[in-house]
Amino acid sequence: MDLFTPKPAPNPKALSVTQLVRRMKNLLEIELGELWIEGEVSNLKKQASGHWYFSLKDDAAQIQCAMFGARKRPGSDALDDGAKVRVFAEPSVYEARGQLQIIVQRVELAGAGELQARFEALKRKLQAEGLFDSARKQPIPPFPQAVGIVTSDTGAAIRDILNVLERRAPWVQPILFPVRVQGKGAELEIARAIEKMANPEKHDIPRCDVIIVGRGGGSIEDLWNFNEEVVARAIARAEIPVISAVGHEIDFTISDFVADLRAPTPSAAAELAVPDGEELRNRLGLLKRRLQRRSEERLERLGMTLESLRRGVLSRSGDRLLREPIMRLDSLRSQLFTSVENQIHQRGQRLRELTRAHAAQHPARQLLLRIDHLARLRQQLDRAARRHTDDSAQRLKRLKGLLRTLGPESAFDRGFSIALNAEGKIIRSTRDIASGDTICTKFKDGTILSTAHQTASVSASSPA
Repeated sequence: MDLFTPKPAPNPKALSVTQLVRRMKNLLEIELGELWIEGEVSNLKKQASGHWYFSLKDDAAQIQCAMFGARKRPGSDALDDGAKVRVFAEPSVYEARGQLQIIVQRVELAGAGELQARFEALKRKLQAEGLFDSARKQPIPPFPQAVGIVTSDTGAAIRDILNVLERRAPWVQPILFPVRVQGKGAELEIARAIEKMANPEKHDIPRCDVIIVGRGGGSIEDLWNFNEEVVARAIARAEIPVISAVGHEIDFTISDFVADLRAPTPSAAAELAVPDGEELRNRLGLLKRRLQRRSEERLERLGMTLESLRRGVLSRSGDRLLREPIMRLDSLRSQLFTSVENQIHQRGQRLRELTRAHAAQHPARQLLLRIDHLARLRQQLDRAARRHTDDSAQRLKRLKGLLRTLGPESAFDRGFSIALNAEGKIIRSTRDIASGDTICTKFKDGTILSTAHQTASVSASSPA
């Protein structure tokens, strides 16, 4: 035997085929995990159960694929024999056959690779600027009174968010800023909405304690508006905490990395934004019962101690010695009950204040205030218009008097007259007329027509 050849262990323990295949499967799933794979679809088979099976191949190799519940998976409509696709999948092993396969979760057309490259480039840029740093992220307030929502007013996302808010925290006021969440230019609407809700005083809108930004699921193209830089920077500038809730749990956008908190779905965002009212009530009830139980136990122990002392060595003069402790015990009991009652009263007062604040922010109340403000503005406008009209009338009157004073009529009153030729033009010199021309002389009370002669004398005709 070769001295350098290791000796096999006696009776080595062999693996079963199942154990070997299972180890291979675990090794693949742990080491590789979920990843994107690109190739051409072939041998697509759609089972009646809703599960689809196909091969993904390139020029040198192919691999079997399984897509469970395919019609509910994002991008399944892109699957077709010969289609170039990118799939998000997990490598695995089909144990019954020992066959390597991948479990597909979503599909995109291969053209989406360009978008993915743009996504990675912007992600690296913003990460280098520190926009993803946890140190700049704001905490979500534990008990918000108003929740801002930036999403479409017709999509499923707003219905899911409102249902969760109503179920968990009906006292919270939702404030919707409707925007387009898909299509060209939608990113500008989303960014403007975030900036306005983050600066409510400048835009005359109610202040929110937290803002939810998002939409329902879709392809990478559908979600792309939330990968635009203008949206990411609007979220980064917001001084109010922002929760990003875009798509499904497996979807990630640039908004998710910049936001103060990322939620896997819009419904989950609503759950993260507000506390569970039922859970709070149960917790308060538990604390109340625990306080009562501890108080009763302490009182019982003190009572037992008092009774023991009373029956002990101090039994003869116990009443006299225990008067002061009994008084202190009564005082403490009174203080305890008073403290509990004060706490209950304060909580009730706080609840009433919150109810009044909620009523003051009700849309109907705000509408009445706007109507009153509009009526006051209309009255001010009417008064200003009347003052302007009166001032204009007085000015016109003064100008009319001034015109009367400086106009031709005032010259007639002082005995002057005006000579006009046959064309109605003023005669300023004897050179402007010739012998035989008709002259019209205008006086205050009428005109006289005359004929010019070569001599200085003129012949007059009857007044016109």
